[in-house]
Amino acid sequence: MSIITEINLPQLAESQVTATIDRWLKQPGDWVDVYEPICEINTDKVNAEIPSTVAGRIAKILIGTGEEVPVGTTICIIESESDQEQPSSSEPELSQAIDKKAPTAAAPVQDGSMRQRYSPAVQTLASQHGVSLESIKGTGLGGRITRKDVLAYVASGAKEIRQPDKSADAHTLPVRSSGIHLSESPRIPKIEIDNSYEHARGETYIDVTPIRNTIARNMRQSVSEIPHAWTMIEVDVTNLVMLRNKYKDEFKKREGVNLTYLAFLIKSVVNAIRDFPIMNSVWAVDKIIVKRDINISLAVGTEDSVMTPVIKNADHKNVAGIAKEIEELAQKTREGKLALSDMQGGTFTVNNTGSFGSILSYPIINYPQAAILTFESIVKKPVVIDDMIAVRSMANICLSLDHRILDGVICGRFLQRVKENLESFNLESSIY
Repeated sequence: MSIITEINLPQLAESQVTATIDRWLKQPGDWVDVYEPICEINTDKVNAEIPSTVAGRIAKILIGTGEEVPVGTTICIIESESDQEQPSSSEPELSQAIDKKAPTAAAPVQDGSMRQRYSPAVQTLASQHGVSLESIKGTGLGGRITRKDVLAYVASGAKEIRQPDKSADAHTLPVRSSGIHLSESPRIPKIEIDNSYEHARGETYIDVTPIRNTIARNMRQSVSEIPHAWTMIEVDVTNLVMLRNKYKDEFKKREGVNLTYLAFLIKSVVNAIRDFPIMNSVWAVDKIIVKRDINISLAVGTEDSVMTPVIKNADHKNVAGIAKEIEELAQKTREGKLALSDMQGGTFTVNNTGSFGSILSYPIINYPQAAILTFESIVKKPVVIDDMIAVRSMANICLSLDHRILDGVICGRFLQRVKENLESFNLESSIY
């Protein structure tokens, strides 16, 4: 006798309402064990693997790759055998369970029962490219249109054509596609555009991934809702350079991780936030919420995205502890193993833009935080000290601030405190 189990899309975070199937790790007919990952999903925050809740064989995949579905949606069916001697008895029960579900994106239905149900992501994408969803053939559940359907339609060169009145004669219709105008009869519902010229120029189409789409949405929300202001201060980190050089080799052997300048910077920042707690706040329309915990969001770049894992309670950690956590979070980011808990709770963001040679930057605030600070490249330059010229290791620290919450005076004092903290490091300072 067999047992049919429906695997539903779980809610991984309180604010999560939908997720996109990124790829299936198992296919129909494959055996899965309990807690073994069956697929990968994309949410607004992070990628995650969905484990099987039972041991059994994949009987049916109900949601295709690239399709966005609400939390609680059944994504696949697993058949578990409770009696190895009677496997055939499961067929009627399995058939009934599958019949209640629509086929996968690999074999779209023709009835179009979900043809007119468009997800917000699909509607936004269609609007951005100026295409009509009525002209797109859906490959998702019940004929539903997915993001990949829209992108494939755009890549084909087809665009929305406004239909003239039936009484009107055929005339030239403008098509919004690289400034091209085509003359077509109103009877032809779809126009194929020859893209050979564009391809000859080396142009390519790149699909917008769910993570990139989330980054775009968050950045747009930040710059449209937050009145950004910017300021910068120059810091003499000569003593810090010598201190790091003193400890870095021993620290690498002892702890197994690199002792980076970023660890010293974060320690200096959290100590400054203690003195200016308003920096650790968010805007809430009729009030400003000052956060109690100091959780530093760390901007970590990959080849195709930027993630912001969080160092929780950073003010309770010493330089060595911060360095180890930076290495751990950076490694998890590069390997795509960040959990939702690693991404939540950030109150202030720090970015080490100097790691790729930047000497000046204007960062976008990590919404809804009040500020973001960047640490630029360390450069040796001549400076005047006690009316004498000396060669010192100098670095810029840049701060973008939410001008609804913060003003120049408080941010100037905050940056000055960060500068004092960084310049106070010397060869006698302890990292533990």
